[in-house]
Amino acid sequence: MSTTIDIVPESSNVIKGKAPLLGAPQRPAGWKKGLAIMDFILRLGAVAAALGAAATMATADQTLPFFTQYFQFEASYDSFTTFTFLVIGMALVGGYLVLSLPFSIVAIIRPHAAGPRLFLIILDSVFLVLATAGAASAASIVYLAHNGNQSSNWLAICNQYSDFCNQTSGAVVSSFIVVLIFMFLIVMSSLVIAKKH
Repeated sequence: MSTTIDIVPESSNVIKGKAPLLGAPQRPAGWKKGLAIMDFILRLGAVAAALGAAATMATADQTLPFFTQYFQFEASYDSFTTFTFLVIGMALVGGYLVLSLPFSIVAIIRPHAAGPRLFLIILDSVFLVLATAGAASAASIVYLAHNGNQSSNWLAICNQYSDFCNQTSGAVVSSFIVVLIFMFLIVMSSLVIAKKH
């Protein structure tokens, strides 16, 4: 017993179409991609602000023009442990932000992928705490340098060390800008993960 199969050649008049792919339907990614691009831009700005704060604070140093044989009046960032903490903290935050840029690029290419965004939310929260601690501790010392504390007999030193105080104040402002950017990044990533469409 034998079976024959007849193969009929296709004519060129038949319209060929594409078979639909089975699987997840394509979703528009317009607003998620826009937030991912904004995330990348904010990360670049935060890198500049964090490294700027670290560099500004690390170079804060002023020596008064008068001195005696035994005393030299100098103010430097490493004279205050909170300023050293800010320099180290902002350098770590800047390094993390540089290393997080590839994950941000993945979020631009694949706007519906939740994994990279969740990873960034977790690490952004950790480094937000570090940036906030560094900025707040340095802000308290800068406040004391500007105003002093009468009940503790701590004198304001910014009348004599004006350049030093201006540099440290700028570093504190820059570090609080990093904190604000981190808050925006966490809220944006949370919105993208929370919204299904």
